[in-house]
Amino acid sequence: MSGGTPTAGGLMRQRHSQGYASSGDDLEDDACSRIRPQSPKFPETRTWTEVLENVLWFVSASLIIYLGDWHSNLIYILFHDGRIRRIPLYLGLFGVSLNVVYFVYTSMLAWGVRKSSERWELSSTDALPYVTIVGLVSFCFFCFALWPIWSFLTLPLVFTLFMACMVILPYMVLGTFKQQPSDMFRID
Repeated sequence: MSGGTPTAGGLMRQRHSQGYASSGDDLEDDACSRIRPQSPKFPETRTWTEVLENVLWFVSASLIIYLGDWHSNLIYILFHDGRIRRIPLYLGLFGVSLNVVYFVYTSMLAWGVRKSSERWELSSTDALPYVTIVGLVSFCFFCFALWPIWSFLTLPLVFTLFMACMVILPYMVLGTFKQQPSDMFRID
């Protein structure tokens, strides 16, 4: 053994390599020297442009719901108007409720698996193409069902209602995801 630092009981070996932190080479087996990748931080506050966009979507959807077809509001029209095609409306509502159930399930799955070592991201992304297709088909069903009321304005109005739902959804979070104390010292 060549050299070392003198101590009371003899010589103590020193490591001169920088390990994983500097070069990325596998020079030592010490897991403590690896830099832990930090998860991206979500912004705590929103900029004024984001808030203005959210308010704009929400206000425009509120006006669509309140004004309806200029004679009665959208809620009354959905329940009592004979011009609406009911079967496509119900199929669209079924598709939207299917998507909502999927998103609630994956958020609960993420909340429960966060404490264990499973990788939920892999299993939850498999169904995203199907959820996207169900969302697009639901949009088409809603447009077809509401076309007799608004005609060509159905497309932007239904899109505005969907975007308002996407803006409101983050404010309806069932629970906040915070880093667990046991996750602070994990390396894997």
